[in-house]
Amino acid sequence: MGTNAVPGNGLALRGISVSDRAQRETQQGVSEMSETPSKVLVTGASGYVAGHVVRELFEHGYAVRGSVRDPAAEDKVGYLSAFGDIELVAADLTEDAGWPAAVAGCDVVMHTASPFFLSDDESSLVGPAVDGTLRVLKAAHEAGVKRVVLTSSTAAIVNTSADRYTEAQWSDVETCSPYPKSKTLAERAAWDFVADKDMELVTCNPCLVRGPLQSDRLSLSVNVVQRLLGRQLPAVPRLGFSIVDVRDVAIAHRLAMETPEAAGQRYLLMSDHLWMKEMSVLLKARFGEQGFRPPTLGLPYPLLWLAARFDAGARAILSDVGTHKILDATKARTMLGWSPRPVQDSVLDTGQSLVDRGIVKP
Repeated sequence: MGTNAVPGNGLALRGISVSDRAQRETQQGVSEMSETPSKVLVTGASGYVAGHVVRELFEHGYAVRGSVRDPAAEDKVGYLSAFGDIELVAADLTEDAGWPAAVAGCDVVMHTASPFFLSDDESSLVGPAVDGTLRVLKAAHEAGVKRVVLTSSTAAIVNTSADRYTEAQWSDVETCSPYPKSKTLAERAAWDFVADKDMELVTCNPCLVRGPLQSDRLSLSVNVVQRLLGRQLPAVPRLGFSIVDVRDVAIAHRLAMETPEAAGQRYLLMSDHLWMKEMSVLLKARFGEQGFRPPTLGLPYPLLWLAARFDAGARAILSDVGTHKILDATKARTMLGWSPRPVQDSVLDTGQSLVDRGIVKP
């Protein structure tokens, strides 16, 4: 199994602006977008990444259906209606019911839903991720869906020993902690599923996602910025993060859907790398005058090691202290014409949305 596991059949989709079309044709030689999808299903539509995908699709003229656990939960799904006339359907990754109706009449499925939390309990992550992915793919195939864009992660790539990481690598599930193991096994299961079928698969593999919240629901992705601005950390460990903006992740999903040559490809999504202290300095410079005091002193490793004995989050990052994994997103930039924004903007926009929503206070 490789990154070209599914041969492309030239799926061509329309719904992009004239300027987008011109840029894409210049950069990739795409001469015609000949078919308009009747509807795109976004799974887990109320999620952090998914909500931005929904917005991106509406802004480019697509009809959108979203699967959620409870369409009546206004506090979780209400914000989506601001982007367009979204159709919400009930479907849960742990159950078969609901998925045939969710995919019916859709040309494309964007499968963004997956468990995302820090836990030592492998069963709470791996099973739902793998089984849920297969449920969605099976329903999509039976409904005649042409292409599935799967939200995977660099966690399925970088958990191995290498000097540089590209889409050609896979994380070693024998040594992974539960979360990267779940992402790796779920993506591998997806490629295995489509290997002998006439349905196209594309995977987007973002690194740590930053960027503005669209609702008051918090995502684990913005946890670091929240804790720095909220002064929940007395000092900062020497941790580095490869970062990508959530808005750029949404754009990449759309491009992965629209680009015929994307069929059968994985796309690593990354803007740049920042150390945690650099993030804190950025936040202090922007929000210091408003009374926020992000820490800039370094946290000694022995203290972090001690905290890891009692805290799952600290345990999850302990092995990454002082490391800088080099990720190469050239493929997305060249094949999709994808151009992510500066990482500093992503961090500051994350902080601004937390401040504007009153989630962090000086």
